[in-house]
Amino acid sequence: MKKNFSIDLAYRSINHVGEELCGDKVEVVNNDDCRILILADGMGSGVRANILATLTSKIIATMMREKMSVDEVVATITKTLPVSSVNHAAYSTFSVIQAFNDGRIYIVEYDNPECILIRGGKVKKLPFVYRTIGDKRIRECEIWSEIGDSFVIMSDGCLYCGTGEIMNYAWDWKALSNCAEVGAGRTRNAQQMADYINANCAELYGNIPTDDTTVGVVRILEENVLSLLTGPPADKADDYRMVEDFMKNDGIKIVSGGATGNMVARVLNERLVPVDEHLDPEIPPTSKLKGVDLVTEGVLTLHKTIDLLERYVKDDVSDDFFIELSRENGATRLACYLMEDCSTVKLYIGRAVNLEYSEKTLPFEISARQNLTQSLIAVLEKMHKKVDVYYY
Repeated sequence: MKKNFSIDLAYRSINHVGEELCGDKVEVVNNDDCRILILADGMGSGVRANILATLTSKIIATMMREKMSVDEVVATITKTLPVSSVNHAAYSTFSVIQAFNDGRIYIVEYDNPECILIRGGKVKKLPFVYRTIGDKRIRECEIWSEIGDSFVIMSDGCLYCGTGEIMNYAWDWKALSNCAEVGAGRTRNAQQMADYINANCAELYGNIPTDDTTVGVVRILEENVLSLLTGPPADKADDYRMVEDFMKNDGIKIVSGGATGNMVARVLNERLVPVDEHLDPEIPPTSKLKGVDLVTEGVLTLHKTIDLLERYVKDDVSDDFFIELSRENGATRLACYLMEDCSTVKLYIGRAVNLEYSEKTLPFEISARQNLTQSLIAVLEKMHKKVDVYYY
């Protein structure tokens, strides 16, 4: 692939009815040369299944982070986890997608439903081959990806979803693949696609799932960069360098902070124009600045944005969440940009001390921009965004 691309990945789980813990476990590994999505499915449900799935996913993640071979991974899992004395089945199954920065995709699966590939808007068969490692029969394949590809891995709770104890045999792998095909066309990123597929499974269960149900998605997307600048630099002499670094990027550009906006406007020799429509009583108004997509107030707006993103990550997306997200203010606009319109976030963080905030008590437990930016970085990483941070 000649164009810049991003490896977007996400997952969504719903628990077996009545269980606080999910019997499926997902791990994400970010290596220098690849991103890895691991889904393990523990036998049964509840605490025992969760422990077994967690052990499996952690072993795979640790070993693949150290770039050990799949043969070594499977051998270690075989030695570590027991096998049922009743049906001789493994206590945990797994699927792994390893997406390399050069465009290669490696997939290995053991006893989970087969990975789905959506390419060009259609389901495509993956060229799996089977081999045996010890007494475990795995399937694996390696292909070159294309921009627009979507790969879907899943636990077996995603198949035959039905109400009560009735197995819905019409909802087989082919039906789920068709659902993934539709989801790829209707959504813009991995999280939305995982949510779409899992919501369909939940509906078939009558929202009373009788199995843990997890979908993991890897999408190969053209890279969309969002650059966010907040806070003037510690040394005023660095104003021009900071703004120059920020403005040279393609993609969405956002400035957060009153003093920050004035600094950027001065460097660009442009006028900062307050926006007085869509005023919100809780969030300070935004401004317009030529060359920048959004200029917001700093602390209050970032705090609310982080709150919205945390709720999104936790799947706390009730009607109240969407009502709040529909409000036209700086925090909701920034949250939507970060949720929907970017795969890479570049943060330009100034270390100047704002005495106005350090000398008064704020209406929340954050007293400095540094705390807010660290919280923002943390939630973006939970969203599996690629985050580059530059301090000035």
